[in-house]
Amino acid sequence: MKNKLLLGIHLTVGLLLIILSSAMQLKETEVNITGIRSPKGNIILNVFKDNAGYDNEKPYKKFTFDKKAMVDGTLTVTCKIGEGVYGITLLDDENGNGKIDRNFIRMPKEGFGFSNFFMEKLKKPAFDDFKVDLTIHPKVGIKVKYM
Repeated sequence: MKNKLLLGIHLTVGLLLIILSSAMQLKETEVNITGIRSPKGNIILNVFKDNAGYDNEKPYKKFTFDKKAMVDGTLTVTCKIGEGVYGITLLDDENGNGKIDRNFIRMPKEGFGFSNFFMEKLKKPAFDDFKVDLTIHPKVGIKVKYM
């Protein structure tokens, strides 16, 4: 009898933990994107958990959005990302090929951006430059830059 009771308690606690963890992962993050120059193609957001993922170009999550809801170069989208610290990169994939196109000197031909960070120099930012704590700031702004 005690074994059945313990098994029931363990199953109940396990089920509660699964429900709580899935509820935490379903928080929506609002991303406000400004400076989009063309309604063609898609917006691709890559979400990184840490510097290693960013350096290796291995995103934790990837989201693709069409630009149908864009108004005057601004688009607001929502992503289901759990609470925590993340870095979000943006690609304005104007030709819809899923990757950033570059010119002959390796400069991006399409727009790009970073969460709460506007690149002013010609140097790729470090993860720490654009990471954001979504627990504190569930809304993120990204301004698109074109070269």
